[in-house]
Amino acid sequence: MGKIKNQIRKIIFGTDTYGGRVFDLFLMIIIILSVLCVMLDSIFEYHKNFGLYFKYAEWIFTVLFTIEYLLRVFCIRLPSSYIFSFFGIIDFLALIPTYISLLLPGAQVFSIIRVLRVLRVFRVLKLVQFMGEAELLRKAMYASKRKIFVYLFFLVNIVIILGSIMYLIEGESSGFDSIPRSIYWAIVTLTTVGYGDISPQTNFGQFIAAIIMIMGYSIIAVPTGIVTSAMHFTEDRTKITCIVCSDNRQSAIAKFCNKCGARMEDLKEHDSQSK
Repeated sequence: MGKIKNQIRKIIFGTDTYGGRVFDLFLMIIIILSVLCVMLDSIFEYHKNFGLYFKYAEWIFTVLFTIEYLLRVFCIRLPSSYIFSFFGIIDFLALIPTYISLLLPGAQVFSIIRVLRVLRVFRVLKLVQFMGEAELLRKAMYASKRKIFVYLFFLVNIVIILGSIMYLIEGESSGFDSIPRSIYWAIVTLTTVGYGDISPQTNFGQFIAAIIMIMGYSIIAVPTGIVTSAMHFTEDRTKITCIVCSDNRQSAIAKFCNKCGARMEDLKEHDSQSK
């Protein structure tokens, strides 16, 4: 039993073997086809003409994903580490709607959750550079969370004040029949969306609207600057230099140098000894 579990683990979680590569490629194709079926089934004409085929395909994909999910839980040393992980939760949520549809016919609508499995394509392809950049973005967002919170709090106050002013200036005759509706208009205008369902009619109201539009261009750029600054700071702290090839763009979480192949554990020990 132990040998079987190890063999399954190498195929499912490993990418350095032929079986692992074949499994990853097959899984990627199945994920893309299942998401494509969900998208096509949402089109009325396709659902009317090919709805039965989509339903059969849905069950085939569900059975395959169920087998994959059970095999992952079976072969991993600590099942809870996968079950409660990000991808484990997505895999579980992708299975639930089809089975619930047996009891509640309308529940099959939630099969759209399966679209989230597209995120696994990044994991299947093992795109290290993309995963590394995603980790860098996550750390930058976490490092700048307080600044972003202060910015959002300031933004909420701005739209409440501007919405209240427009309610007093325009009134019900122009469509500003309540403060919440006026706040909605302020948000739409500040984000430069401009649906046009509500618009100021007075000269002073149009003047305020023009100011809000100009403010929108500058305010939208603020969180971008905050996160970009944090990304530069985080990137500098997460890069180390390879002592073999002197490349200074190596990730601190990498196991091997992506240029010369030297073991990064040895480099980290060298850095700690030098300090």
